[in-house]
Amino acid sequence: MNNVKQLSAVLMCAGMMLTAVACGTTDAGSAGSAAAKSGSANATIQPYNVNDIKKDAEIASLVPSSVTEDNQLTVGMETSYAPAEFLKSDGKTPTGYDVDLTNAIARVWGLKSNPTSASFDSIIPAVGSKYDMGISSFTITKEREQTVDMISYYKAGMSYVVKKGNPQKIDTSNMCGVSLGVQTGTIEEQQADTDSKKCKADGKKAMNVQSFKMQTDATTAVLTGKIDVFYADSPVAGYAIAQTGGQLQTVGEGEGVVPQGIVTKKGDSKLDEAVRKTIQKFIDDGTYGKILKHWGVQGGAIDKAEINPSVE
Repeated sequence: MNNVKQLSAVLMCAGMMLTAVACGTTDAGSAGSAAAKSGSANATIQPYNVNDIKKDAEIASLVPSSVTEDNQLTVGMETSYAPAEFLKSDGKTPTGYDVDLTNAIARVWGLKSNPTSASFDSIIPAVGSKYDMGISSFTITKEREQTVDMISYYKAGMSYVVKKGNPQKIDTSNMCGVSLGVQTGTIEEQQADTDSKKCKADGKKAMNVQSFKMQTDATTAVLTGKIDVFYADSPVAGYAIAQTGGQLQTVGEGEGVVPQGIVTKKGDSKLDEAVRKTIQKFIDDGTYGKILKHWGVQGGAIDKAEINPSVE
């Protein structure tokens, strides 16, 4: 992979990594190293097998008819955020650890899983109408909890990613004046905009913040030199580095760890409890840990699922 054309092919084949709003921790080995050793973007991990998971009648009884009436669980997700949610090499089938969790939840509820691709910023407004839930690495924030309910299921941090060798000499302690890519609607975008305004207020050159609908576009922009750096969740950053054969690297220290949540319609207490109990069931019986380990992201595991947890 020595030129832009080959890099683009890699990103396309990989199912397109990246996109949402969150942050993360990735563990050496498993997902990332397997892809890196293969040298192939098609070396993406196969889905975790959830076929042995049985329906739990007690939990399923909590799921409202608005969800069960069509016998399927429709979940909105932005499928360019590997390894959380992205598309297989066929360009249409969602995969990733969030997809595996979605499939597992559907089995506990006795429903058919229907993970559905959507632009990241369109998912939350459509939860409760077009989608039963949103599972797409959504960082839990006070602002979001005002309009939707969020059930914690993972925790993550954020990373800056540059071309190998950091040719632009990016210093994360002073990002004023740099050209930085983020995904539209993410916490990273909000933080970048805030930081850019501070640069200007301090009499320095503002950051050139470029917002991309798909995280993979931000990744490609760094690889081709159109921007200096992208800012995304740590698991996504690690996966992007592996899938591009090490042509990217993180720079600076990782940002703070924050919880991510499954999004449900505001005030739908029965559905909230069904989600919470299901995630807690997976944590307690080991399914949750196995799925995360399968993708090499067990560093972001939590031990307790909560509805609308208190956040800063």
